[in-house]
Amino acid sequence: MKNSILLLIFISFSNILLGQMYEAGISIGGSNYVGDIGRTDYIYPNKLAGAAFFKYNSNPRMAFRATYSYLPIEANDLDADTDYRRSRDLNFKNIINELAVGLEYNFYEYDISSDDKTWTPYILLEVAAFHYNYIVSEPQPFQYEFDSKTSFSVPFGIGFKSKLSGPFAFSLEAKFRYTFEDDLDYTTDKVATLNLGGTGNDWYMFTGFSLIYTFGRPACYTNGL
Repeated sequence: MKNSILLLIFISFSNILLGQMYEAGISIGGSNYVGDIGRTDYIYPNKLAGAAFFKYNSNPRMAFRATYSYLPIEANDLDADTDYRRSRDLNFKNIINELAVGLEYNFYEYDISSDDKTWTPYILLEVAAFHYNYIVSEPQPFQYEFDSKTSFSVPFGIGFKSKLSGPFAFSLEAKFRYTFEDDLDYTTDKVATLNLGGTGNDWYMFTGFSLIYTFGRPACYTNGL
């Protein structure tokens, strides 16, 4: 009886392992920011950015995902759509390194080894830690002391993915991050000349294209084998 139970557990565990499907890929696109400086468009990529990700598909509708993103951001008041910002003429550049984990939910069942489940729109929700530079003080006029720190954001987004050929697929995705910080643009109430009186936290976004490699399916799930 003991051997039978162990054999049953082993078979069940093996089926779970074989039934898993994984995805790994890279993304390339553009990043942008919305805050106290520059434009206020949430989809307006103006810096080249990229990411690498890994997904575990627990079923045809849901995937757990982990993503590392490299996201330069910059903004210039001369590009703003208000006279006040254009006349103020401030600008900045910063770099965000982000690690995010979360869930991806497919509107339709997604299985690139099938004939009729090879594309779907999806939504995603994550939590993320990100690292960036900020201004600590102004020892002399217009000479600033910088430091870096890690904070948290709440990424969410929408996308569309589809099979390309064999184990390869692609996706188009727009992801928005709400942060709990208001100094990604170096504005701060700790430095009088950089205190713009803003009351809203900063956002940063990524819009891009991903190439995806799918693996981990058992051979019996693959057409033609």
